[in-house]
Amino acid sequence: MSDIETIIFITRIAVIIAGSWLVSELLIRLITRGAKRAGASTDLVRSVREALSILWIVFAGAGLVVVTGIGSIFSFLTLSGIAGLAISLALQNTLSNIISGILILSDGVLRLHDSVEYSGVKGKVVKIGLRATWVRTDGGDIAIISNNYLANSPLVNFTASERLERKLRL
Repeated sequence: MSDIETIIFITRIAVIIAGSWLVSELLIRLITRGAKRAGASTDLVRSVREALSILWIVFAGAGLVVVTGIGSIFSFLTLSGIAGLAISLALQNTLSNIISGILILSDGVLRLHDSVEYSGVKGKVVKIGLRATWVRTDGGDIAIISNNYLANSPLVNFTASERLERKLRL
């Protein structure tokens, strides 16, 4: 390799690492901000940050493997596609709940201490997680409801009408 080719090669590696890091940091900050605003626990926020950091390492490493020529792009795409399919099928319900949880948090539909009713369960929201929401019933029991069900079925929020009406006007 000539000096120019070496410089271009090193520049490509630096761009992959820096670009993927910037994108992952942006995603981490957006998701963390939404989770904090919704009242998620610090443990949950930390777990999300760690998971996204691990994903960044995996994708940056895969990009480096392709750029350096260690693995061909087609073999990488084939293996990642098969792995992605296997993981998504195995974690279908969990991923659905997590995506619904992120949407619930980002839309502001639920917040801590909201008075809600879902499928005959009436009470106050005491915890909003990525996979499930906890509601303390009027009798003092805790109902744990999957976020997928909350996002896809009728949910009545008695305390958020003013907050949600402002969003409708925007």
